[in-house]
Amino acid sequence: MYRILIVEDDMDIAHAIKKHLEAWNLQARCVENFADVMTEFSAYNYHLVLMDITLPFFNGYYWCQEIRKISQIPVLFISSASDNMNIVMAIQMGGDDFVAKPFDLSVLTAKIQALLRRSYDYTGQVSVLEHKGALLNTAEAVLFYQDEKIELTKNEYRILQTLMENKGKIVSRERLMEKLWENDSFVDENTLSVNVNRLRKKLAQAGLSDFITTKVGMGYTIAI
Repeated sequence: MYRILIVEDDMDIAHAIKKHLEAWNLQARCVENFADVMTEFSAYNYHLVLMDITLPFFNGYYWCQEIRKISQIPVLFISSASDNMNIVMAIQMGGDDFVAKPFDLSVLTAKIQALLRRSYDYTGQVSVLEHKGALLNTAEAVLFYQDEKIELTKNEYRILQTLMENKGKIVSRERLMEKLWENDSFVDENTLSVNVNRLRKKLAQAGLSDFITTKVGMGYTIAI
């Protein structure tokens, strides 16, 4: 089921859209904290964002640019500010389409379905994992923290992805080695230790000290 994030501060409109989309078998969620849209965006693996332009704290252009730093997820702007300048601005800021208010919910749904078909027929699903402000884009294997892009090797990415997918749980060394080397007949445990240590060093340099915790004799964990 496709998941839609609705960034609309008129809650009557937001809930009307949510109800309509759910009737079309789409999962929808309305943003509640407009001061920190990115935390809500990163909490789930959304497939599309509906973005109003005029919002509390920061406008939709700002949040679209923030999303574009970590994801190529489709962004569909919805706004009563539908003059040519705002439409052009929305596209230039990373938006994929624009629907003017007031709109017919059926037309909006058709636009959403068309964007989902175009996006995921070719690019697949986009997933972002988040913990303590660190955002891991699993489509591009890149980590972001405080607007900094942290490049990861293939093994570092696989280790971090596995731990973030299981945050709060202990992941054994054996499971990590299976993830890295896919059950190869020979695995050097020292290589896993080297990769974990290098990953920790990169995280610490970016300001994420103690992000990964060692559980002696058990494995590693990312504590909640």
